[in-house]
Amino acid sequence: MCNVMNDLSSISKKILRIRIAQMIVNEKYKTGEFKIPIHLAFGHETIAVAIDEIMNNEDKLILTHRNIAYNLARLGKLNPILDEYYLKTSGLDCGKSGSMNLINPAKGIIYTSSILGNNFSVAVGIAMSLEIKHKDGIAIVLGGDGSLEEGSFHESILMFKSLNLSGLLIIENNEWSMATKISERRIHIDLETFSKSYDVKYVKLSGNNPLNYIEELTRLKEQSKKNNELICIEVMVNTLGDWIMTNDQNPDGKFINYHAGPAPTIDVTTCPALIKENNSDPIFVLIDLLGIDELNKLSDIIRNELEEETK
Repeated sequence: MCNVMNDLSSISKKILRIRIAQMIVNEKYKTGEFKIPIHLAFGHETIAVAIDEIMNNEDKLILTHRNIAYNLARLGKLNPILDEYYLKTSGLDCGKSGSMNLINPAKGIIYTSSILGNNFSVAVGIAMSLEIKHKDGIAIVLGGDGSLEEGSFHESILMFKSLNLSGLLIIENNEWSMATKISERRIHIDLETFSKSYDVKYVKLSGNNPLNYIEELTRLKEQSKKNNELICIEVMVNTLGDWIMTNDQNPDGKFINYHAGPAPTIDVTTCPALIKENNSDPIFVLIDLLGIDELNKLSDIIRNELEEETK
């Protein structure tokens, strides 16, 4: 039990650090400090930490425009990412990538695409390279629910399967594409049925329990490597930071789901960085697992660390 609690404390610190670091970025974004578009990922912290936990030195991570949580998880620092957003030469990629294409090859993040679905086909080539070179690593590729509508998604699964390549294809389903909900823009795509049509194993993750996510992803990664197979994983996430817009056309208010830019309702001083009081918020889940007092302590520690780092 002691080891489990130690692990949970360490993992919780990583999740909190990503949350609070994003809150700091958000505050700077509110004041207009950045010249580039940034897609924050409040609510995506648990899956980002879980993937970081299962990766070895030869694994390759292929990301989307909403990559901030993964870059923070893999790097463990904020300043190099902040400097990248400022387009400084001291940035993580020397100010050349900005936000939507930010990579970190030293930590396995070798490709990030701002083109919807583009990274799936790149992941096939990376998986093939790992196979040809007999590397121990695996390709882990991320996409959102909007990317299911792209031809590259279908074609890449076909190639993964036809070439018997191992890989984890992870869909972060927040049920929104920009300001449009799935039910408003297209028919329902049953990802489980779609995966089965290609004879690809499908697994669904939800609830934001980090220990459960790490355990399941570890098992799936081992299975993928052992059987030279692609596994499709759908992770249910809420991209937090929504607000209600009131204007002449919407006198009663209209729900605006967060997509990009500063999140106006999120306050960096909130302790312990909680946004929603339900399981859609990874911090709420940590409160249930660790208790509010312990989480407040960890939050204070991380805030002090980040304050020192960003002086």
